[in-house]
Formats: sequence, C-alpha cells, structure tokens
Amino acid sequence: MLLTSKICGVSTSEVLNYIIDHPCSPGLIGFIVNFPKSKRYIKNDKLKKLLTINKKKCQFVAVLVKPDNNDLEKIKDLPFDYYQIYDCNPEELKLIKEKYSKKIISAITVEKKDDVKKYKDFVSISDIILFDSIGYEKSLSYDHNLLNEVPNNINKMIAGNIQFDDDIEKFKNICKYIDISGGLETSGLKDIFKIDIFLNKVKQLNNET
Repeated sequence: MLLTSKICGVSTSEVLNYIIDHPCSPGLIGFIVNFPKSKRYIKNDKLKKLLTINKKKCQFVAVLVKPDNNDLEKIKDLPFDYYQIYDCNPEELKLIKEKYSKKIISAITVEKKDDVKKYKDFVSISDIILFDSIGYEKSLSYDHNLLNEVPNNINKMIAGNIQFDDDIEKFKNICKYIDISGGLETSGLKDIFKIDIFLNKVKQLNNET
C-alpha cells in the first residue's frame, strides 16, 4: 500500500512554508493546540496567524489531549481537516465529530499487546486510528509489529520514535499513515535537512510500490 506521511509538531511559518512547498509534501501536517507540556505547543493567537496560508495539497490536523468545550470552540473556525484526539472515549469522540464536522484521528497509546486491541472500540467513529507510544510528546518506542494483528482495512497510523533516516519500507505493509515529529528535529527544533530526507524517502518508497 502507499504510505502517507504526517509531520507533526510544526510551530513556525518558516517550517510550515517549507513543508507545504516541498515537491514531496506530506499528506498531513499536525499542530499541538491544547497541550502546553509539549515544547511544540502553539498558543491560539499564534496558531491563527500561522494557519493563514494556502495549504495546497496538505491537510491540517489539530492535535488535542482530552479537549474541553473551550479548547474546541477556540479552533472551530480554523482550517483543520482532522482532529487527532487523545484520552477521550468513543462516545466523547462521536459528539465532537458530530458537533464540529471534522474527520477524527483516534489516538491509542500502546505499551503492550493488549493496548492494540482497543482499536475495536474506536473503529465506528474514526477516520484514522493512530497507534502512538505512551510518551506523548517524548517520542518513546513500542513494537510497531504489534499492529500486524490489526486488519488492513482499518486506516492505521503509526507514531512513536520514528526517525528521519529509518528504513520506512518496514512500515508499508503495516500501516497506511506514518507520523513523525521528534525524529525531524535537532536540538528540539524542526530541521529542514532532516525533513527533506524523510519526505524524499517516502516519495521514493511510493514510487517503488
């Protein structure tokens, strides 16, 4: 299957412009909108300015950790295509999806095999199911091969300590989407050199498929 990339944690106009204009631009770009513990968090005023841009072929993702009504109301008019949501149950996600008419990426944190099975509870209300590490912003690792037990008709996204120079071919038979953030950084900042290498690797892999 073709692999769609998501670059997460974008917080500057310089990096955002570079990614959007890249000849191998990612399918999805994520922004941390309500999790101040993350170094990639963007305050609402800055976020509004950042997103006044032609996103071209890319789609924008609001990354939210157990959002309340105030969080959601602040971003409801911003040009997000997806809400990627952590720490909400399926019923809460259903209400958010219906109220705001956004596609939903349901985030499941994985530490052990049984965690992966939680996807069954989210299938009916999710456009994509993200299997992330338990570290949230810390980009920890888990065994991505655990996802082999999830049917391929599920839109699976993988995150968790993925690096810009990884052999990403290993993911193409596991998932449809690959999510990377810290692996594109140097000293805590997005590194255009690493972004370029990663995006070209995804393009090359898809051309070979």
